[in-house]
Amino acid sequence: MNDLLHSVGGLITEDLPTILSMRRNITWKDDGSPVTEADLRVEKNVHAYLAQHLPGLTFISEESYAPGAEGEAAETAAGWTAVLDPIDGTENFCSGFKEWGVSLSLWRDGAHQGSAIFLPELGDRLMSGDSIPYQRSRIIGFSSSITDELAARVARAGEARIMGCAAYNLFNVTRGALAGFSNPAGAKSWDILAGLMLAREHGCDIDVEGASYGGHYLRPDRKYRFDIRHRYDLHPG
Repeated sequence: MNDLLHSVGGLITEDLPTILSMRRNITWKDDGSPVTEADLRVEKNVHAYLAQHLPGLTFISEESYAPGAEGEAAETAAGWTAVLDPIDGTENFCSGFKEWGVSLSLWRDGAHQGSAIFLPELGDRLMSGDSIPYQRSRIIGFSSSITDELAARVARAGEARIMGCAAYNLFNVTRGALAGFSNPAGAKSWDILAGLMLAREHGCDIDVEGASYGGHYLRPDRKYRFDIRHRYDLHPG
């Protein structure tokens, strides 16, 4: 499975010049958020590649998902399911920031098979099975979906950051560069599923909707509030 994830990362890296050339080709969704031609290109290319290698694939992705789509209950479905955010942090991407990412999580017969976060413009990535050097931090990351609750948490945090990209935040809390990350407003499965599975693999404490997260599939038809904390006690050196 790591070979497949690695190949998807290579596909994105090889296409990066074209992806970056599309960052200003923007349209606007009904909710006022941007989508670029690059979002659609990455989604199309990754879907085509995975469909070649995973027969009978059910594909869940931000830009093509429609409520009621097949695969909402992949925890009980047979066969392969892929959950993709083709560009997480599109607002960052189309504004010229490098802190955006691609999130991919693969499931088969309701069981997790592997996940990856790719940060193409930063030249970094994290995949299932990777060994990584851990950092130490007191910084807490927060969602850019500002609510009164989030503002109150930021005020209490001491050292806080708002990065505007769930994939980037989850990547960093997993490696310890953030001590924690909180999203009290909620996010969709394609934003967070890969990152939560990677964080769980590296021993982070994770609460989803106020309960300890056990690594179950997250449906794409709703948002999930979550908090995640790095476990520095697991590697005190």
